[in-house]
Amino acid sequence: MAFGFTNAQKARFGVKGGLNIATIGGANDANSLIGFQLGGFAEINVWKKLYIQPELLFSAQGAKFDGYYGERDYTVNLNYINVPVLAKYYITKQFSVEAGPQLGLLVSSENIEDEKSVDVGFNLGAGYNFTDNFSVGIRYTIGLTSIYDYNDYYDDYDGYYYDNRYSNNVLALTAAYKF
Repeated sequence: MAFGFTNAQKARFGVKGGLNIATIGGANDANSLIGFQLGGFAEINVWKKLYIQPELLFSAQGAKFDGYYGERDYTVNLNYINVPVLAKYYITKQFSVEAGPQLGLLVSSENIEDEKSVDVGFNLGAGYNFTDNFSVGIRYTIGLTSIYDYNDYYDDYDGYYYDNRYSNNVLALTAAYKF
């Protein structure tokens, strides 16, 4: 990134926002939750068609759960400040593919206990530039860490020992404008 910032004449900045379709991986009864993301990014040319794209995004994630045995349906809301750093390659002037890690900091949560304050994921995506300034993208974030502060626990009610990892998984559809 330091190399890219020294070549500021090859950097562009922009804003982006869009729709999140999120769920919690590992939870068999989790249903998709519609959320959003909003933030900014830099697109830094490092070599020919290869760019580094750091971003700073607010992202509403989580999942919906059906209530069983007389319980009410409930929603787990997790709001993060996500910092993805992507390697972006332009296959053509209009079409690009991207991949890279993401660090998320939990800023608020609802209907969850023992949540972790840091989330790590990996992004895979593609984008299309309609003009030099306006583009759209699709990205899937695969959660690499558990959203809970524990991985192994003993269920006092059922007497079973669980080893589950519940992770954030997010499909994002975005629009971006570069300055």
